[in-house]
Amino acid sequence: MSDIHGWLIGRLPDEWFEAEPEVTVDREEIVVVGTLPTPDVEDTGEAAHRGAEAGRIKRFREDTRQQRMRIADEAERRFGRKVAWGAQCGETRELFTNLSIPVMTRLRQPERQVLDTLVAAGVARSRSEALAWSVRLVAEHEGDWIAELQDALTAVHEARRAGPSSRRKPAS
Repeated sequence: MSDIHGWLIGRLPDEWFEAEPEVTVDREEIVVVGTLPTPDVEDTGEAAHRGAEAGRIKRFREDTRQQRMRIADEAERRFGRKVAWGAQCGETRELFTNLSIPVMTRLRQPERQVLDTLVAAGVARSRSEALAWSVRLVAEHEGDWIAELQDALTAVHEARRAGPSSRRKPAS
């Protein structure tokens, strides 16, 4: 995945973001989220700051749309994955468009009952939404552990990639 990250870092205009953007990749999608400069707001209220941040993100989205689409098309052809964009400004984070992929799972009755309880309580509108809510909750509360697992998987992928490129025939 470092080739995707590197290509995007090299391809994105330097003036777009304050720092190197966050690039996350899975089997279907590449998500690029960059940090925008926080606007100066004289009003000290939180609502004014949030509004200014949302406005900065909206302006970035509109002003860069054509260029982002062109870069996404190139990346999609090169890497075979869809590209989604987002921006962070101060405390405000927004993903512009990203995939929602159906995932099939088999659940036994106790697991289904958990989902049905979340639906009946109004936490979610459907089993699907309840399952997505549960996954977000696990990610929020076990984020460090999940990150360690992802780092370990990255190391495994890099070790496989760095492995022998061809098998040597034994000397006769």
